Amino acid sequence: MFRLNAGRSDRYCDGMSRRSFLSVGVSGMASVALPAVLKAKAESSQKKETSCILIWLDGGPSHMDMYDMKPDAPKEYAGIWKPIRTRVPGFDITELYPKQARIADKFSMVRSLHVDSGDHFAGGHRMLTTKNMGVSGANNAGKFPSIGSIVNRELGPRQKGMPGYVALPYGMSIGLRPGYFGGHFLGSQHNPFETGGDPSQPNFRVQNLNLANGLTLGRMEDRRSLVKHFDTVRREIDSLPETKAMDRFSHEAFDFLAGDRARRAFDIGKEDPRLRDTYGRHSAGQMGVLARRLVEAGSTFVTIHLGGWDHHWDLKKGYDTYLPKVDDLVSGLFADLADRGLLDTTLVVLCGEFGRTPKMNDGGNGGAPGSMGTPGRDHWGDAMFCLMGGGGVRGGMVIGSTDAKGMRPKDRPVTPCNIHATIYEVLGVDPKINLMGPEGRPLPVLEDPTAIRELL
Repeated sequence: MFRLNAGRSDRYCDGMSRRSFLSVGVSGMASVALPAVLKAKAESSQKKETSCILIWLDGGPSHMDMYDMKPDAPKEYAGIWKPIRTRVPGFDITELYPKQARIADKFSMVRSLHVDSGDHFAGGHRMLTTKNMGVSGANNAGKFPSIGSIVNRELGPRQKGMPGYVALPYGMSIGLRPGYFGGHFLGSQHNPFETGGDPSQPNFRVQNLNLANGLTLGRMEDRRSLVKHFDTVRREIDSLPETKAMDRFSHEAFDFLAGDRARRAFDIGKEDPRLRDTYGRHSAGQMGVLARRLVEAGSTFVTIHLGGWDHHWDLKKGYDTYLPKVDDLVSGLFADLADRGLLDTTLVVLCGEFGRTPKMNDGGNGGAPGSMGTPGRDHWGDAMFCLMGGGGVRGGMVIGSTDAKGMRPKDRPVTPCNIHATIYEVLGVDPKINLMGPEGRPLPVLEDPTAIRELL
């Protein structure tokens, strides 16, 4: 085994570092690591060919400064920026999102989402798994599989030779990797395949796509034959139903390593430079390019991790930097999917673990007002947003609303269960399925399997 250093990063207010390491098996097929990454439910039927790209704003993005602005509220609530009109009447967004304003008919906005917790870990766990289960900063271990892991189990990849579940550059929630993006009791085989690196850099290269030193396709064939031989012997004494599934998983892993479909998809250098420019020549935008290439090639669930949204103070500096990049990414992705005829088969979701306090603080963080820069906003789980578009989801709609100060849902409250149920319906996964838990009893994936019908 070897480790890839994911680099330094700032800490969340909880003290959890985002610095993490990726352990990767390098012994090829004999390690059975890559077959596990590509494992999919053996008996699943793929009635749909839809995929999902989840853009995760890790740290808690502010609904009040992005998609649910309150210009008529008192100044300390209304915030720093002004809203602008979009091409959808009645749907205004921040002035820092001019490109999204021009394509707002392609996506819809849920404004009445709530997780009812201002704890990073509780909010992240609820958004990515729908479950409470007592998760908090004091008890932050994941207790249920992520939506991506469940989709991977149920559907696997849409095309042979591709990983079904991919994380760009990694699956990480509130400093935990893979954290609430992981497979948990489904097994690490349902963790996302992580690319690592920064696709905006000229030397970007996806790890673990090439064979280990000294391992040739011929030797892999020999190893696969040997494994097949032992599997045959085992089947004579062991008729577990998982056996056929494991055979399929190994075949998928071999196709991944031996084939060139995945290599072509991950090779972002093959993309037209002019198209890459439309996404923005920064990490966020280029992860969008790569995500589109992956779903086009046959991956089913792709996540994009954008961290750094825990702005308790100096919000202006942070958002003046971050929001234009998100604007590039979202507008570029929707336009590209539409131009390629992929928008009807690709659902795009943008969200984080919670919103931010409607009332801004004084920017002092306990010191003199403004001593930590411009005011910011603190944790708030009672009101937040979720952008959804493509994959058959209707565009140009606003679901629900919050009260005059953005404190809580005013009408049509939506929970993470409703968001997940909508995603499952788009992808063709039964939202009423149960998983066999570690204690040997069935657990419902969703307590409330009701999708947001207005969007469908």
